[in-house]
Amino acid sequence: MSQNHQENALPRCPGCEEPLEQGDLFCGACGYDLSAVPEPPRDRPTVAIATPGAAAAPGVRRDGPGASGDFELAAPGAAPDPRAVPEPPRAPAPAPAAGGKVCVACRAGRVDGDGYCENCGHAQPRERDHMEQELGAVAAVSDRGLRHHRNEDSFAVSTTALPDGSAAVVAIVCDGVSSASRPDEASAAAASAANESLLASLPRGTHPQQAMHEAIVAAADSVNRLAQEPGGPERDPHRHQNAPACTLVGAVMASGLLVVGWVGDSRVYWVPEDRSTAPARLTEDDSWAAQMVATGLMNEAEAYADERAHAITGWLGADAYELEPHTASFKPDRPGVVVVCTDGLWNYAESAAEMAAAVPEDAYARPLHGAQVLVGHALDGGGHDNVTVALLPFAVSPQGGA
Repeated sequence: MSQNHQENALPRCPGCEEPLEQGDLFCGACGYDLSAVPEPPRDRPTVAIATPGAAAAPGVRRDGPGASGDFELAAPGAAPDPRAVPEPPRAPAPAPAAGGKVCVACRAGRVDGDGYCENCGHAQPRERDHMEQELGAVAAVSDRGLRHHRNEDSFAVSTTALPDGSAAVVAIVCDGVSSASRPDEASAAAASAANESLLASLPRGTHPQQAMHEAIVAAADSVNRLAQEPGGPERDPHRHQNAPACTLVGAVMASGLLVVGWVGDSRVYWVPEDRSTAPARLTEDDSWAAQMVATGLMNEAEAYADERAHAITGWLGADAYELEPHTASFKPDRPGVVVVCTDGLWNYAESAAEMAAAVPEDAYARPLHGAQVLVGHALDGGGHDNVTVALLPFAVSPQGGA
């Protein structure tokens, strides 16, 4: 290496620009105090500003041998570096289609048919994850819960007019059997079919208890048909095994009567508006535990402590042993709230007294709020299952209704 190259490589004095020897504290030519010259910070790269005409590409980081790790910013009019590879332009996020769902995460992308955002990939909440409906005289809330990946419950609430012009109020709640195939479809089909059957028969003057029986049969037929549809075990000689299945419970208020019907272990409770009066459970489970108690083989505490307690003995589905709709009719003599629910709720308020304690005091006047509170009660308790509840405030007619 020549002396000239060595001098060019040496640092120079800020005062006189003469070369400095490594480790000098003072300039030998002018005496400049070199200890007063601050060193550039070493914890982050410096930024060099190129002068006009310098070959530097804007925003390009130098890599490779001899690279300092610094970013060079070109001044206006600087020629671009022909060696620099510009970053490809980023495609804008796809705009949601007209009427399409907007991603709840990025608020920009479209949601595809599988429920995922095409822009950020975020899974979207399903429509059935949480559902609420209120029709004044009846309200219902359904929630996926905290442990299940989907909501397999379904409900239908409606009102119609009887031949005499008085109102009839309907609530149907169904719980898909998780061990069966397509339980969410089964519960939706059953709730819809039962509701439609009641709305067709009640205005014709069919007695509410008979109408409830017919509605359960119609619901069972709709679930049975799922086993025959494409996508189900069609033409399979074993198609009735593990067929779509669900439970059903319903209530109808009409002409001062309260009629309930059920198959399975979903329940109806009666909670008087006057809490000094005893509440009651109005249904009996189609379950192993209930069967043990009914036959006298176990008491209730023993039966429900058994791991087989919640195994159901009755359901709607092509693989059901025999359809046995249960119906019962009541004529309350005082106002109250009818609670129609799946086991996702009553597992956290099993007895009538526990359910009455969970129902808020203003549920008679605010049924939707009451249903929301009850779903919250189950979620606070652990939310191990889907949770669905419908509340029907029962008003006694001015004639007494007794």
